[in-house]
Amino acid sequence: MVNLVDVFADFKTGKNIDRPTMVRVLEDVFRTLIKKKYGTDDNFDVIVNTTNGDLEIWRVREVVPDGEVTNELAQVSVTEGQQIDESVKEGEECYEQLSIDDFGRRAIMAARQTLVSRIMELEKDEIFRKYSELVGNVVTGEVSQIMKKEVLILDDATSNELVLPRTEMIKGDYYRKGDVVKGIIRKVEMRNNVPFIMLSRTDPSFLHKLLEAEVPEIEDGVIEIKHIVRLPGERAKVAVESHDERVDPVGACVGMKGSRIHGIVRELRNENIDIINYTNNTSLFIQRSLTPAKITTIELDNERKRAAVYLDADQVSLAIGKAGSNIKLATKLTGYEIDVYRNQAEYEIDDVDLEEFSDVMEPWVIEALKGVGCDTARQVLELSAEELIRRTDLEEETVHEVLRILADEFEEEGK
Repeated sequence: MVNLVDVFADFKTGKNIDRPTMVRVLEDVFRTLIKKKYGTDDNFDVIVNTTNGDLEIWRVREVVPDGEVTNELAQVSVTEGQQIDESVKEGEECYEQLSIDDFGRRAIMAARQTLVSRIMELEKDEIFRKYSELVGNVVTGEVSQIMKKEVLILDDATSNELVLPRTEMIKGDYYRKGDVVKGIIRKVEMRNNVPFIMLSRTDPSFLHKLLEAEVPEIEDGVIEIKHIVRLPGERAKVAVESHDERVDPVGACVGMKGSRIHGIVRELRNENIDIINYTNNTSLFIQRSLTPAKITTIELDNERKRAAVYLDADQVSLAIGKAGSNIKLATKLTGYEIDVYRNQAEYEIDDVDLEEFSDVMEPWVIEALKGVGCDTARQVLELSAEELIRRTDLEEETVHEVLRILADEFEEEGK
């Protein structure tokens, strides 16, 4: 006959379920078994020993004179009671220990299934509760399975399954089964009654936690991370502030010869991380956000949240960055739409004024380009098509035609 206590013994080891909860579940299952057989569990005691998995079921009835039993569930005659326990007397309680086998095979099998189901549900609830409290924390695990849209990871601490969607992976992330992966718990939810624990390596909070782990001053509260923006795997900007004038926040985060930041950069697939000093001075903060470019002047439109920055010719490409990455992050970091202009006095020796292209370009196109500070061909060519479309509102087709015309001019001169 199947023993339900064996089921308990199988599950009580290694499960994250507290003992009182486990005992309550077992008692509920056995009391349901009793109710099905006797119609009530009022006169029964269920005792569970969580240490060794032992279980005892006792039936308790009042001993009454022979022939005066009016309720067989609550009473037992003296003669019958003494057959159970010779020492019982009229007016006392008779304790009769029952065996699980007394309930029949079918009832036991049904109860076993109920017990397994209840314990599994408790475990799922416990996993969901535990990881819900860990949202925002970094975990490390081993790749167990690689799928088309996600990678399954086993948490090193709990062996629970975590999910790293490819949309949350850094460009350049490539894993094989058995590889160690680090990520931040971004979301925990129940899907089809199963805990879904999602990791992320692209979330800005992942970089925040990595910095916190590497820089003691951040964990201690001496340095505060005010804001982080990222283009995962490409570039990130981190604004930091020191609450102790003796501590340089940028130097502390970078470390001696980059010792603190290098490990983080490697973890993020060589993501270029700019650490800058936070300030309430908007103009200064925008200048710092465009590092490594050096700005000569800046004009703010606080009402429209726009900033026009002017730089020397050799600084324009640095301000914009590869594929516009630097200016995109600076815009996110400061909350200001930033327009980059080259200082008007700067001209390349072999440059050409846009007016000289009036025979192949519409006047309104030339005016649109001049309106964003581009008076010469090279000034236009220094900007990407994406940047020109955004700043001039010209059609994509028109911008590409303009770039082609201007590029052809210099190619012909170079022949």
